[in-house]
Amino acid sequence: MILFLRGHTYKYESEKVCRIFFPTAKIVFAAEDGPIPDPADPDRVTAEKTVTADGAVYTCTARVGGKTASASVREDPAKAELIEENALAAAMLQALEELTGIIPPWGILTGVRPSKLMRKLIAERGEENAVRSFQTELQVRPAKTELARRVALAENDAIALSAPESCSLYVSIPFCPTRCSYCSFVSHSIAQAKKLIPDYVRLLCEELQQTAGIIKDLGLRLETVYFGGGTPTSLSAKDLATLLDTVNAYFDIPHVREFTVEAGRPDTVDAEKLRVLKAGNVGRISINPQTFSDEVLNSIGRRHTAADTEEKYLLARSLGFDNINMDLIAGLTGDTPKGFAATVEKAISLAPENITVHTLALKRAATLVTGGGAAGNADHTPQMVEYANFALDKAGYAPYYMYRQSKSLGNLENVGWAKPGKACLYNIYMMEETHTVLACGAGAVIKLKQPCGPLIERIYNFKYPYEYISRFSELTERKKRIGEFYLQNGKEHTNG
Repeated sequence: MILFLRGHTYKYESEKVCRIFFPTAKIVFAAEDGPIPDPADPDRVTAEKTVTADGAVYTCTARVGGKTASASVREDPAKAELIEENALAAAMLQALEELTGIIPPWGILTGVRPSKLMRKLIAERGEENAVRSFQTELQVRPAKTELARRVALAENDAIALSAPESCSLYVSIPFCPTRCSYCSFVSHSIAQAKKLIPDYVRLLCEELQQTAGIIKDLGLRLETVYFGGGTPTSLSAKDLATLLDTVNAYFDIPHVREFTVEAGRPDTVDAEKLRVLKAGNVGRISINPQTFSDEVLNSIGRRHTAADTEEKYLLARSLGFDNINMDLIAGLTGDTPKGFAATVEKAISLAPENITVHTLALKRAATLVTGGGAAGNADHTPQMVEYANFALDKAGYAPYYMYRQSKSLGNLENVGWAKPGKACLYNIYMMEETHTVLACGAGAVIKLKQPCGPLIERIYNFKYPYEYISRFSELTERKKRIGEFYLQNGKEHTNG
């Protein structure tokens, strides 16, 4: 598909709107000063800005699969949300809706954090006007507007616990027993990476000690700890104990509000590891079925069964874990609305404190996309998500955090649902960019948040474990930027 931009530089925004309708298409940009595409060329979208005496007009003309459509929107300075790139997005939305018959539930919104925008608009305009802006100016459907409103309001209690000196800790364990077909994260199978693990654990402990020192020197207050991956429980019980002992020895864990470890793959969970987690002050874990269909599990490359998930969940309960999350994915290859509904009902019957419903995202590097087979179930995914929302709401769960991914089936969202008082604080703090997140390990990203302002700055760790190990000394130099950031951006607002 050719995406031709004329009279403006909104390349990113134009591509994002095209992706709503054509998530797997290869998009090629035509030169700004090049010729207008020949009308006979297949699969082309032209997004154009024209300046007139009455103001700017944004026009989209599209020809895809032999069909054509066109729409224009005039920039309206009186409508704060319908200016510049949003006016262009509105024109593209109208033309591509007509062309494809698809009505995107999130309208022209292409961002990751719709609830963050809702919170901002509520603060600026009030709840009623924020809702109106979503529906009329951003063209978000009523059901999604209501979801964003509920999440935005639910986040307030957690965000109120965060202070200018607050921070969270993320620990990356980029190893898995196998790679799922839908996954594009940088993770390595334990079999392939076994020889790297001793050095990785040793250096990760060193990085954790350095990070604890930074927190102490800056007078920061640790609110939450989150071990993610990969699958942290891919490590042996001994290695998990080593990491947890380091965290407990060097960080102020008694005052931490929440300590999570993803035990996401049931085939990596056993009683010994769960006891290690319990002894290490871990209060929240994830045991993720993704689906309770053995057939679908097999199709996505999981080596466990639905019965294994239930067994490990009940084992965790018997060992005293009273805050457990389960992840489900809507739209997996081979799944059906009836099958997904059964998965949702099974998860509800087990009564975990959190159930997170993800929409399958067709990531470029995932084998689901590169393998050439059937890539998800786009036709039925909206029905699956709608059923999950209805069933979870009815069962007493409430939506508490939300984010969106590029190339999600149906342009849908991922939502965390929780029982009263059981919302995951880390998820909210990370997604809403509430405070600094100090991250350790391969592929980890430190996200520095200005204590009393909106500025965000990122520091990237090396992506691959072998690179993390071989270039570890460089990380210490990078981390010096943390202190500089607080010195430049409001260290006086922290307890330091």
